Amino acid sequence: MVGGRVAALCLWLSWGAAAGQLEYSVLEETEQGVAIGNVAADLRLPAAALALRNFRFLSSHGEPYFGVDPANGSLVVREPADRERLCGAKATCVLTYELVLEGPLELHKMRVHVLDTNDNSPLFPAGNVQLHIPEFLTSGARFTLPSAQDADEGSNGVLSYSLSPSQHFRLDMGSRVDGSEYPELVLEKALDREQFATHRLVLTARDRGRPARSGDAQVTVIVVDTNDNAPVFEHSVYRTKAAETTPNGTVLFRVQASDPDEDANGKIQYSLSNSTRAELRHRFHVHPRNGEVRVAASLGPPETLLEAYVEARDEGAFSLASTAKLLVEVTDVNDHFPEVNFVTLSSPVPEDTAPGTVIALLSVRDEDFGPNGRIICSLSGGGPFQLKPSFDNYYSLLTDGPLDREQISEYEVLIIASDGGLPPLSTRKTLTVSVADVNDNTPSFPQEQQELFVAENNGPGTSLGRVFAQDSDLGENGLVFYKLLDISSEEPPPSSLVMVESSSGAITAKTSFDFERFKGFSFQVEARDGGLPPRSATVTVDLFVVDRNDNAPVILFPLPRNGSVPVEILPCSARTGHLVTKVVAEDADSGANALLSYHISQASDYSLFRLSANMGELRTARPVLPTDAVKQRMVIVVRDQGDPPLSSSITLGVLLSNSAPQVLPDFEDAWEAGQLSTQNLYLVIALACVSFLFLSCLLSFTCIKLSQHSSCCSQNCCTVCCCSPEEMGYGRRMALNPCITSATIDVTTVERLSQTYLYRASLGLGSDNNSLLVRGEYSAADLRNLATGIGLNLPISCIQIWSRKGDTENVNAMPRQPNPDWRYSASLRAGMHSSVHLEEAGILRAGPGGPDQQWPTVSSATPEPEAGEVSPPVGAGVNSNSWTFKYGPGNPKQSGPEPKKQTQVSFLLRRKGEASQPRQ
Repeated sequence: MVGGRVAALCLWLSWGAAAGQLEYSVLEETEQGVAIGNVAADLRLPAAALALRNFRFLSSHGEPYFGVDPANGSLVVREPADRERLCGAKATCVLTYELVLEGPLELHKMRVHVLDTNDNSPLFPAGNVQLHIPEFLTSGARFTLPSAQDADEGSNGVLSYSLSPSQHFRLDMGSRVDGSEYPELVLEKALDREQFATHRLVLTARDRGRPARSGDAQVTVIVVDTNDNAPVFEHSVYRTKAAETTPNGTVLFRVQASDPDEDANGKIQYSLSNSTRAELRHRFHVHPRNGEVRVAASLGPPETLLEAYVEARDEGAFSLASTAKLLVEVTDVNDHFPEVNFVTLSSPVPEDTAPGTVIALLSVRDEDFGPNGRIICSLSGGGPFQLKPSFDNYYSLLTDGPLDREQISEYEVLIIASDGGLPPLSTRKTLTVSVADVNDNTPSFPQEQQELFVAENNGPGTSLGRVFAQDSDLGENGLVFYKLLDISSEEPPPSSLVMVESSSGAITAKTSFDFERFKGFSFQVEARDGGLPPRSATVTVDLFVVDRNDNAPVILFPLPRNGSVPVEILPCSARTGHLVTKVVAEDADSGANALLSYHISQASDYSLFRLSANMGELRTARPVLPTDAVKQRMVIVVRDQGDPPLSSSITLGVLLSNSAPQVLPDFEDAWEAGQLSTQNLYLVIALACVSFLFLSCLLSFTCIKLSQHSSCCSQNCCTVCCCSPEEMGYGRRMALNPCITSATIDVTTVERLSQTYLYRASLGLGSDNNSLLVRGEYSAADLRNLATGIGLNLPISCIQIWSRKGDTENVNAMPRQPNPDWRYSASLRAGMHSSVHLEEAGILRAGPGGPDQQWPTVSSATPEPEAGEVSPPVGAGVNSNSWTFKYGPGNPKQSGPEPKKQTQVSFLLRRKGEASQPRQ
């Protein structure tokens, strides 16, 4: 039977599909699980598409009476629906549902008509009825009976009445001006109270349903005698309108009835009739005397029609009553704010979303009716959005322009819903729309070209700088990676020279750079983000190698040949400014590191030459003098301006000659002593050790000899007697030393010496222990006399003078036989006279306070020192006061008679006026 009913609804389905919405009909109280239609088929969709498109079944009712089976798309009954409970007395009962599909978003409206079934029996609200009928009434008298109520609709709610058989009464139907009918009890035969004081009748109400349902009411007729007129209302139907918010106590009606009877039979009392539904009785109050009908409770929802009955009854012994119908239309009041609900929302929205894309679907609702429930929505607050109405009370929020997350990442969309009431009520709802990032920004460098600088000779791994690109996207789209591009055809490729760190952009060197070979290069670095697809940008990096002073100047001219000192010939007639030579040098560095200056570091004669600091031209500073040495030697230093400066030097020899000699003299022996090699150092140390041993033996031997000779005592005593008291005291102190005696002699007779020097002499006289103290200035002849006076019968040529560095050192010299064939060294070509003659140029020229100069030993060029040489000590400067003089034959291989006495004289040259400390 249910299947037949569903099949009968095909006409409804076809009409609903054509109208753009789905409509179904179902009988009330249909059992659970019964299918009443196929939503998927009616939407022309396969059943599987419902789940894929996130099908949702939205209902505004509290209980889910119907549902959609996702397996086959059928609309099934989830719970039996009671039409009378859902719709009450409405003519039609329609339930509205919304069907939502996504991808793309679709919204369909579905209406389900709940059809009435005859499931309610007629019911008399008043129950049993009791009538008082005077006996004097004639036939034809009518008595109104209560109407039965049937909650069903249509034919199921149309009632017919019947009365149990009676010879006194029959049932008739009365009608009102509105067309409604009601049962009336008609007196067929006059009553006889003495026969029947009470008549019990059964009033039956039957509907027209299939099967029909009926309801009974017991009608009890009490026969009375008297009051024969019932009250009569002015109107049978009273109609009015009342707002839903009408306060209690408000008068809705004033009914009026009249009764022609007199006295108590004509006094009327008003009350709600038993025909009024029980749920409406508490809403109204009827004044029993004046007939005012007042509001006693809330009238209920608007747009409803309330139907009540008022009764007018007289106060006769056998009261008569009549009823009037009250109709109250409840009108709406704008007392509800609009409601805004979001059905669906797509957030965040990608920033590349095209204009016109639906990002939200919202529904608006107002519980008011009519204009009060008519809602208008609008947007406020700006932003690329628009609000477009869909159907009924649904609106779509669409994009109205491009979105850019980098400019605005989030929008606050204000939706205002206003109704049409007076005054209008509005609701504001804020919707937060987040903009999702897409990779639409390319990494950007601050500059298209970047310069880096690195000093040459850097180590591998040296940080050169970094490149930085900025990407305004988020997450992986804004994460920048760096890569060195090998697109240049230059050799070597940039990847072999530098390395770029992928995450930070730090650039480091992979090798050491040489400015002289590689002054710079360019390469490109690519910045690529992590988006899909990735975006990239490039920057050109110019790397410049900064020069360092790592190359010493190279002297190009003059150059030594075969390891010999280059020699330039200077005419003896050269005047001031004569160009001797030009030193040419170059430096592989650049800038200040290659700016060269020329200086004379060492020279035989500083006053003879000057060197141009910038040009390197060597010129004479004065005319050449006859006294100038023939062989001039100098060291020229070429120095750059770097930090620290580097220099190169060359030794140059200048020969003073008017013509070029066939064989150039040797310039290698000029300053050999000034540069003490390791081998010479070892020789000096060995010589010092041997001399110390020899001196120790000699001192021991001298002490022994002095103790054996007593003849020297008288001579020493005489000498002491001739001395001053101070000298005698010094002689006593010297006598405490049994080995050596000392004498101090100021020598001023040495010619060509620029200063006066003090010589301290130590004389040993065999084994004599006495001391000799001599003070004064002596010439060479005085020395000879001094030697004769103290008993040294030796020629002056046998006296050797050695330098001393302190009073604690004594050097013994064995006297040698004079050699008639002795020669002077090259440094003493000026000759010697009666005393020591020294050459001014380069030997004793510097005065007090002059610069210290390293001097080579003059006689180092010869295998053996010649007699008559003068040699400065190794390492002594111009200001040195110690010199070594040797007079006499210098050939140790010559043999001679061993003298009986040995005399050792040691002179220490001092400037005149310098104090001499007495020996302790």
